[in-house]
Amino acid sequence: MTSSNNIDATTSPSWRYRLLWLILAGPTFFLLYGQANEYAARMPTHLVGNVAFGWERGSIPFWPWTIVPYWSIDVMYAISIVIGSSRAEVRTQACRLLLTTALASLCFVLWPLRFGWDRPEVAGVFGQMFTALGMFDKPFNQAPSLHIALLYVIWLRLIAHAAPRWHVLIHGWCVLIGISVLTTWQHHLLDIPTGLALGVAVCYVLPMPPRGWPRWRPADPARARTLALRYLAGGLLFAAIALAWGGWAWLAVWPALALVLVALGYARLGPAVFQKTGDGRSTLAAAWLLAPQLLGAWISFQCYRRRITACSQVAPGVALGCWPDQASLQGYAAVLDLAAELPRSRATWSLAYRAVPLLDLLPPTVDELTRAVAALEELRQHGPVLVHCALGLSRSAAVVAAWLAAHGGEPNVERAMQRLREAHPGVVLQPGHQAALLNWSAACR
Repeated sequence: MTSSNNIDATTSPSWRYRLLWLILAGPTFFLLYGQANEYAARMPTHLVGNVAFGWERGSIPFWPWTIVPYWSIDVMYAISIVIGSSRAEVRTQACRLLLTTALASLCFVLWPLRFGWDRPEVAGVFGQMFTALGMFDKPFNQAPSLHIALLYVIWLRLIAHAAPRWHVLIHGWCVLIGISVLTTWQHHLLDIPTGLALGVAVCYVLPMPPRGWPRWRPADPARARTLALRYLAGGLLFAAIALAWGGWAWLAVWPALALVLVALGYARLGPAVFQKTGDGRSTLAAAWLLAPQLLGAWISFQCYRRRITACSQVAPGVALGCWPDQASLQGYAAVLDLAAELPRSRATWSLAYRAVPLLDLLPPTVDELTRAVAALEELRQHGPVLVHCALGLSRSAAVVAAWLAAHGGEPNVERAMQRLREAHPGVVLQPGHQAALLNWSAACR
């Protein structure tokens, strides 16, 4: 992240700055959304399709009063921008809303769809609200539901800034807004998951708190390329299943996307692809998008953990092990977590904790080793430390070996690796790990 971005992340925004972004985001929304609707409205009827389940018309009620929560998202749209506590947050939220609108509008132009049947006539105040809505909101804004996509983006900011006593009210109202896209007969059921997927994707691309995507280079480019191609092949296989079978098989797009993102991680993005921060939390968007791959990693971990030594002390106050449960943390005061793909263990919440996420099956870079060794030395001030990745055999072993050479009394990394193998059966330090440790050692001189 550049110094200017660091300043923006800590500088409180003026009202002028907030309003400038609001003025940009508001009219742009109406321009893009309105033009996309007008384009679809001018197309021949036979070219504008409709995607709905046959049971929807008889099963989804029309509730005129839900036009109120439906309309309320306009106010929440503005609030979500101006409540930002830093210039970077205000800018990122406005960019999220603009990108969401642009992508949804593009979908409305490329794949125009319309709502399948006419809405009943409504009188009174609710009728006036429907009339006002119809002045700019044509029935061609179907999949993905822009209302749902924007709701997700807005919902996250409101909850982030509201006091806990307001959370139940905010969650309830946002759920009501989500329901209202159906009960005002604005959208069909399938528009909702596609809209949610769009909102999640935008929040993943523009994470909060704001931070840039790093320029990452692997310590072992050949190995990283091989792993990236394997994940890419898996993603393409799932995508082919979706295309070939159709119907419910389109759900295979989810694991396809997750595997492609992890492939990008190994190829270019590095551990940042999992968006796991120093306190062990991942963004909600990353958890959603990568859920199929994360589930696979968890199943793999559960299968292998029974065959390995859970934990071994390698130096006074420093132990090496696998992802911990409550029992394996007895006697430890701190935890260094190196597993980018696994969530923080609940058993660690009462302990001092740091996360330096590293990609599985790859040797750490010089910078990653430096940060991890510094974090380990810092955690030692709290008492005995457990260093873990998933299985505790490679990533965490490389970090502990580097720490042994820097602070643990070993004269060099070769001797440190030998000590590790003696202390923790099963340690796997491939030639790539050894080369990474030697490069780190040379850089530290």
